[in-house]
Amino acid sequence: QVQSVEESGGGLVQVGGSLRLSCSASGSIDSVYAMGWYRQAPGSQREPVAVIVRGGGTHLANSVKGRFTISRDNAKNTVYLQMNSLKPEDTAVYYCVRISDPPGWGQGTQVTVSS
Repeated sequence: QVQSVEESGGGLVQVGGSLRLSCSASGSIDSVYAMGWYRQAPGSQREPVAVIVRGGGTHLANSVKGRFTISRDNAKNTVYLQMNSLKPEDTAVYYCVRISDPPGWGQGTQVTVSS
């Protein structure tokens, strides 16, 4: 049972660059229905970016399709968000979430894309 999640991998990157975010869970993610990534830019609401369900299916926000990929390594209890071709509008705090009732959120990791 996943008790908590923790993000890592954020940082400062130039336009067009790449980052890989990691979400480490405290327990097995095998039984979790879905894991996801959300983001929140200053002055904006938190929005979904990517979700991966137990069976491996993925859903991506239209704004990141073709640039971001979500994946999971059950053996490491880790979910990844590979972000390529980054744009200034991708600047936000990125949160990992265990999609369950209740949901479990991480503390977030800052991603800043500079032009």
